[in-house]
Amino acid sequence: MGASPSRPLYNVILRNIDLLFDDPLRFVFVFATSLATAGVALLIGITIHEFSHAALAHRLGDDTARRLGRLSLNPIRHLDPAGTILLLLVGFGWGKPVPVNPNRLRGNVWKGMSVVAGAGPVSNVMTAAVCAVPIRLGLIPWRSPFYFRGLQGQGLEGILADLLGFVIFYNIILAVFNLIPLFPLDGSKVALGIMPPSWAAKMLRFEATGPAILIAIIAIDMITDLNLLWRVLNPLVDVVGWLVMGSAL
Repeated sequence: MGASPSRPLYNVILRNIDLLFDDPLRFVFVFATSLATAGVALLIGITIHEFSHAALAHRLGDDTARRLGRLSLNPIRHLDPAGTILLLLVGFGWGKPVPVNPNRLRGNVWKGMSVVAGAGPVSNVMTAAVCAVPIRLGLIPWRSPFYFRGLQGQGLEGILADLLGFVIFYNIILAVFNLIPLFPLDGSKVALGIMPPSWAAKMLRFEATGPAILIAIIAIDMITDLNLLWRVLNPLVDVVGWLVMGSAL
């Protein structure tokens, strides 16, 4: 599982770059609190995502993940240290993949794997929707993580608004990104389960090259201004944002 979550963090740096020269301590504080808030939001998103994979696999008859301790909401069970650090710092990373034995799933193997794969992204959208309820009811203001200013001068409501903003944003990002039908993302398994067998057989030919293609796209975006991945994700994220909270993110 991967994501592209660091744009808000980059935005925080750019919007507060003047503080780096005028008030370095405040700049460090703003960046550190932004990183911490993003970290908590990602922790929630990744944990729910991976737990949902394990829960659906268990529901469909495969207890592999449960026996390995992955049917848990304990974040430690689902985090890959290197993947988590890269997720925060460079915008791409991964959680520890949930092991699934397709031969133990009841019914059609491909459809079972499709349901298990789709459980992660769906759970992220549901999490975002639940967190958006107090915002839609007007109890807490919407604060986009792109405009995070740190915790100074904020009360409890402001801190909660910032945290919910990050949780909503990152859960939607995790859902949309992982539904891209490219190996090894969840979207590839979802696609295999819903397309005709002849199409699925053709798609499987790209299973070995999928990760390389994905890494190449991410690398190009990191060293150029093309933003290929974000150009695909951005409109989809906005659509899900409208559905979840009635406004773009």
